[in-house]
Parts: sequence; structure tokens; C-alpha cells
Amino acid sequence: MKDNAMIIAYVILFTGIGLLAFTFISAYIFLINNPSITGSSDLLDVFGSALAPLIGASIRIMYLGVMGWIGSGLTARGVQLVTQLKRLAKPEFQPRTPPVIKPMEPISAQETKKNDKA
Repeated sequence: MKDNAMIIAYVILFTGIGLLAFTFISAYIFLINNPSITGSSDLLDVFGSALAPLIGASIRIMYLGVMGWIGSGLTARGVQLVTQLKRLAKPEFQPRTPPVIKPMEPISAQETKKNDKA
């Protein structure tokens, strides 16, 4: 049962890491892409041609943000599960109980005098 839980924890961890890696690769490719904004003498054409790439870029940025958020959440949950399962797998500390010592009866002064004479 503990092996299945550990496997699930590692799957969640590596899924989150994979999503984060894919998000960063996608963001890098998006930043390398050279968007071109065309110029024109007509103001309406300039806004129309400039607005379409901006809307596309904002949709991509929101997509990357959501992917990064989900990836970081999965990674954090995976790390939390792995550390918790490893902590539970360690043997629990058992304090040693001291041995039971029987109390001795005090020796009276008369008994010691008898032992000394003998």
C-alpha cells in the first residue's frame, strides 16, 4: 500500500515538473517568435492589424500563466506527498524505559552493630 502511494506521489511530482518545463519551453518559443506589426496610413487599419496580434499574445500569456500555476501546484503537492510519505516510513522513535528498581528497606543502626561484631 505504501509503495502505491509513493508511486502516485512521484507521478504527481514529475507531472508537475513536466508541465512547468513545457510551460517554460512554450514561453521561450513564444518570446523568440518575432511578431511584426504593420504600418499603414489609415488609422483604422493600423489599430485593426495591431489589435489582432495583441489579442493572440494575451490569450497565449493567459494560457501559459494557467499552465504554470497548475504545474507549480502539482509540483508543490508532489513534494509535500513525497516528504510526508518518507517521514511516515521512518521508524518512530521509541524512548527506552528505565529498568524497574525495587526500593530497599533502610538498615537500622542495631543491625549494623550486630554485623560488625560477627
